[in-house]
Amino acid sequence: MADILLSEAEKTFILHGVRDNVRNDGRSCSEFRPIELELGLVENANGSARVRLANTDVLVAVKCEIDNPPSNFPDEGKLDFFVDCSANATPQFEGKGGEQLAVELAALMSRAYQTRESFNLSTLSIIKGMKCWKLCIDVLILECGGSLIDAISMGTKAALADTKIPKVSVIGSDEGTLELELADEADGREEPLDWHHAPCLVTLNKLEDSLLVDASAEEEACCAAALIVGVSPNKKITTTSIPGHGSFLADSKIFARALNLAVDVGVKLNTALEAAIKKHQTLKPPPRGFLD
Repeated sequence: MADILLSEAEKTFILHGVRDNVRNDGRSCSEFRPIELELGLVENANGSARVRLANTDVLVAVKCEIDNPPSNFPDEGKLDFFVDCSANATPQFEGKGGEQLAVELAALMSRAYQTRESFNLSTLSIIKGMKCWKLCIDVLILECGGSLIDAISMGTKAALADTKIPKVSVIGSDEGTLELELADEADGREEPLDWHHAPCLVTLNKLEDSLLVDASAEEEACCAAALIVGVSPNKKITTTSIPGHGSFLADSKIFARALNLAVDVGVKLNTALEAAIKKHQTLKPPPRGFLD
């Protein structure tokens, strides 16, 4: 999403490669760049994950708080997204340059998690109509190199998979009111979240009649329109968004092809991400220190 200045020769080189289904890094139009995943990096959070998608790097942390449930959904909990665009990610984020983008990204993630098919908020209820869990999901953008919302969605799903909620006991007081008692973290009485249906967001960029998955920052600068689609593992579309000034809606055939491609790629991405998460959860974390 960062602006990149390219010469006409560079744009022509990218365009010719896309026409031949061979991009400048050797990928086809429907392939992702290499993805790296780390879990449990933030000790003070209930769950965290770091995703690096080539030159895009994001850190996501989840903190659990007890709150009052929404008045219109008394048997559900809350999700609260906050995005911080680090000034080190790109010079455009210096000062207040990233504030508007951060608001848009947080709103898009909130919409993607609104349906029960993506995340069942009723599992966060403690006492119906009285108390619930609120998950504060903080996203820090460390580096911006294209497909930013894709990396954020993967980091969010991985952080939710790493999240453990303390066990809560409801006890009665002498005054007849209900009180909550949190289990000590040392007791190990923590419950994992049901994260398996959480969506991954896939961005498709349109360059002439070609659709690009996981466009680099240089490719994004050449594209006229983009489409973001939230896809759950069971092929459900949880949200769509058309950022920028271009539009997919002018050609219904391309829009339909884009939705089908997004679902296909999104399901594969969810499967690969879930396999990587389970691998991290079963293997012992590698040592990070180098001094004995």
